[in-house]
Amino acid sequence: MAAKLDARKLPGFLAAPPADCRVVLLVGDDAGLISERAANLIAAASGGDALCVTEAGREALKDVAFLANTAASTPLMGGRPAIRVRDAKDGWAEAARLALAGPGPGLVVMEGLGLPGRSKLRALVAGDARGQVIECYAERGRDLAASIARILGELEARAEPAALDWLAERGGEDRLALRRNLEVLALHATPGQPITLEDAMAVLGEGSALDLDEALLAATEGNVAAADRAIANAFAEGANPVQVLRAALRHVQRLHMAALAVQGGAAPDEALGALRPPVFWRHKPALERALRRWPAARREARGAALLRAERQSKTTGLPDEVIARQVVLGMARR
Repeated sequence: MAAKLDARKLPGFLAAPPADCRVVLLVGDDAGLISERAANLIAAASGGDALCVTEAGREALKDVAFLANTAASTPLMGGRPAIRVRDAKDGWAEAARLALAGPGPGLVVMEGLGLPGRSKLRALVAGDARGQVIECYAERGRDLAASIARILGELEARAEPAALDWLAERGGEDRLALRRNLEVLALHATPGQPITLEDAMAVLGEGSALDLDEALLAATEGNVAAADRAIANAFAEGANPVQVLRAALRHVQRLHMAALAVQGGAAPDEALGALRPPVFWRHKPALERALRRWPAARREARGAALLRAERQSKTTGLPDEVIARQVVLGMARR
């Protein structure tokens, strides 16, 4: 059985998959992260040589030995064969078994988006010492900030810690969209200079993210009409309901952390200044007013309501956009 990959060793594994590894199965719910890691593995195994790379589509299922035979072949100019399966389901299990048992030296990379834990393919790869299962779920907090720093490094750019925190806060659930945003940011960066918080806000602080910020600020101030307009704009700009609910929860949590600091003797501006990522200077007056309006019991009740709303959006079948809108407007009405 393959040993579970330590998260600290994952970057090294992606950069240089071991020669005795035959099959890597990427699972989870983050399509962008799965695709990104698959591309990293393919590039590392093939050495960037396109002649070493094979795309295995569904037609390859007609030959159950295709993966094993391709992995055991010798590319025209030498090197390690790398085979990519983009939509790996249990129908690939027998082909994966043969690839695991084959002589190599190739690496088969399988993208199993949404593959359940009881999956036959997942159990097969996890149970073989020559296989490796890598879980790909949406990163958050420090893990996401570290990935942003790495992606910027690939783009020959770097960012200050405050900018990384701000970017991680707004990373969202779409890894591909995040990478596109970072590519835009890197293009605007001054060569040799780190990207500052102001730089990041100037380039990316627009559209649905800004509308969502305005909606949440209006909601915590009790301005129903302004919150309604801003949340409508956020959805029109492309915000998704889960992003709205999680942003609202982070907003309430940050307000709660600042309120606890005030209870401990800090001045409101000091409490807000200590939050990470930093509060945008234009938002500080509204948050200071919200600190006075929201007692601890109300903050805790809102946090619990937001967690319930996210569960409802995933399990009840109710329109998730309606749920998210009602939660934000509910904050304003209270």
